[in-house]
Amino acid sequence: MSKQIYILKTFSWLILTMAIVCVASAWATVAYITPHANDGTSIVASHDIQTDQLSPASKVKAPEPATMALFGGGLFSMIIGFVRRTYAALKRFLDVAFSAFGLILISPILLLITLAVKLTSRGPIIYSQTRVGKNGGLFEMYKFRTMNVDAEKGTGAVWAKKNDSRLTPIGKFLRHSHLDELPQLWNVLKGEMSIIGPRPERPVFVEKLQTQIPGYTGRLAVKPGITGLAQVRHRYDETIEDVKIKVKYDLMYIKKICLLTDFQIALRTFRVMLTGEGAK
Repeated sequence: MSKQIYILKTFSWLILTMAIVCVASAWATVAYITPHANDGTSIVASHDIQTDQLSPASKVKAPEPATMALFGGGLFSMIIGFVRRTYAALKRFLDVAFSAFGLILISPILLLITLAVKLTSRGPIIYSQTRVGKNGGLFEMYKFRTMNVDAEKGTGAVWAKKNDSRLTPIGKFLRHSHLDELPQLWNVLKGEMSIIGPRPERPVFVEKLQTQIPGYTGRLAVKPGITGLAQVRHRYDETIEDVKIKVKYDLMYIKKICLLTDFQIALRTFRVMLTGEGAK
């Protein structure tokens, strides 16, 4: 815990130092280009025709507004980039803390779900499935089993659909409440997933979709998440059009990722879990 506190303090000091440097740089620039009001010095360089040299009183030249705009924009971009890189490192710490605390806190709920799955259908309690993670790496994602054993034996890999006949008696409730996703907290602890990020997809679908949807592989730039912007803004995938919409949300999230964005998604996730919005 002391090491984690040290890391947080280090990040805070880095952000504070960067802010001070930026303010000091801006102040120095303004001070350099501002003329002295009382000594009659002009900020416009005067030209000495006889000597073809700049006069001593005109060595300071104010940059054009466009130059200042570029300078300010570049400086702002540096600050934003630094903050985002810092948050990317901090996000892993938050993932570990949240998932570890969450597993302990909801352990009674996990036990009840385990009993319900076991008593209402035959087969394993936890269902693992190969998914595509960051940069195309493969990993085993865990869920509470909501379908009958060998549900895809005759159909192969297919998307979930409304009133899916493959669901077990308790499976429909778990899907509706999204409680079947809870074992993925273990994937987060292992570093394979994040709490918030694009939904990990199956390899067979990734191979197909990346040839049909421009920019699809861009969503693999970050770790997949248990929840995410696409999950809380759109329903389960039923058609290729659903996937296209979700990809747009995923790419938007990757572009705008920050602490505030993740916090807003987390709040909306609780709402979705309580209402069952978008569930199948």
